[in-house]
Amino acid sequence: MKYTPPEIRTVNVTRYVTPLREGGSLPAIAEADDDFLYVLKFRGAGQGVKALIAELLAGEIAQALGLKVPEIVFAIVDPAFGRTEPDEEIQDLLKASVGLNLAFHYLSGAITFDPVVNMIDAKLASQILWLDCLIMNVDRTAKNTNMLIWNKELWLIDHGAALYFHHSWHNLENLGLKPFPQVKDHVLLPMATKLDTVDAEFRSILSAERLHGIVSLIPDEWLADSSPESASEKRQVYINFLQNRLSKSEPFINEAKHAREALI
Repeated sequence: MKYTPPEIRTVNVTRYVTPLREGGSLPAIAEADDDFLYVLKFRGAGQGVKALIAELLAGEIAQALGLKVPEIVFAIVDPAFGRTEPDEEIQDLLKASVGLNLAFHYLSGAITFDPVVNMIDAKLASQILWLDCLIMNVDRTAKNTNMLIWNKELWLIDHGAALYFHHSWHNLENLGLKPFPQVKDHVLLPMATKLDTVDAEFRSILSAERLHGIVSLIPDEWLADSSPESASEKRQVYINFLQNRLSKSEPFINEAKHAREALI
């Protein structure tokens, strides 16, 4: 079957509805010109566009693996958008976020996943934990699961803390081959008993062609900073990092197994 590269729609933000203040980067519910509501992640917040890149890549990888993530869209914030906002903090955020941002379809009525109440099978738990080991997502703990139950299905959200290597860009080759010690705090670790099966399946899905297609989605303007590398060179860094972790997944698989044994 011929591979079809992923595509992402672009919407224009038309109305700021309400902030989601439980997030440190002040995401918000906003309406777009397609009349849908979105959770809007701002380029002017917290870790800036690097958090958006992590959200984009992690979300697209998760979808490629068959996991559920709300639809991802590029969201354009107009320069005039924040002028009528009375809250100065939000107004400053909107001004700093003019241009291309990232947003996720708002899952109205969704409830936060609770590992005590919401049971999932070992295969799905292993799939999610494997994904988080691959992308080095430190933010899927019992304190903050970053998973929702919507229409009786489990949805993954909030991956801005993943791929944290891009905040320093040091020792990337070795980092890509390292285990993921933070897996010991993963909320699904006790249930993740199918890691070997999942590892084989997921590594076969994430081909070099598929990874190139996902990384190519990063907008050039999100890769523009003071460093001398071009946008294409920076995309190659992400590709190399992910391919290194895929080709040598055994360290993070074994780390997860050892953490689970210690836990139970």
